Amino acid sequence: MQPSGAADTLAEQIAARLRREILRGTLPPGAQLRERDSAAAMGVSRTPMREAIRILAKDGLLVLRPARSPLVAAPTASEVRDQVIVLQSLEVLSAQLACDNATAEDLEALHALQGRILREIDDMDPLEAFELDMAFHLRVAQASHNAALAQTHGEYLARLWRARYLQARMDRNRARVTRDHGTILAALKARNREAAGQAVEAHLARMAQDIVAALDAEAAQGRAQPDKEEDIE
Repeated sequence: MQPSGAADTLAEQIAARLRREILRGTLPPGAQLRERDSAAAMGVSRTPMREAIRILAKDGLLVLRPARSPLVAAPTASEVRDQVIVLQSLEVLSAQLACDNATAEDLEALHALQGRILREIDDMDPLEAFELDMAFHLRVAQASHNAALAQTHGEYLARLWRARYLQARMDRNRARVTRDHGTILAALKARNREAAGQAVEAHLARMAQDIVAALDAEAAQGRAQPDKEEDIE
């Protein structure tokens, strides 16, 4: 997963673009993603488009169907709650292990990222601000230097990517986000496992409730309507 849009291959670039369309609601939950039409619209062949679809399906943003166009995922509140519980545990463990294993370069990278957030987040497009926020969380997981943990964290974050964006767009409390990140970073620099874990728990305490509320609000607005036409790819 490359949430910031920095992609190496054409398929990853297409996936990054489609991911943003899903987050912005251009491709709402339940919508069909027609491989042929999407490839033509982007001016690419169907081969990289097909691979991009596989990337997004692995991330949990698309649902593959035999002989039919994939659908934009529409997870239930129960599924989201279950995933949030796992993600919260992974984030706490990431911060605790980062206290033990983060290098000076890791901490400097987090410090630089936090500095950019403080300088730029108020003037950013909501999606760009969200991506920068998630980059901080991904960087903490990487600083744990536990490859299995970082990979699992990335997978769960990817599955909750759209739900967390809805939450962030609804919350819009950027001051709280930057303050919480600062508290987490200070605990990491102090190598204080207990403080780091508590800071992450406090930062994510209302994540499940807020995400479910955001999903409910979206559903109430009638935005989660699947396409009525079916096509065969």
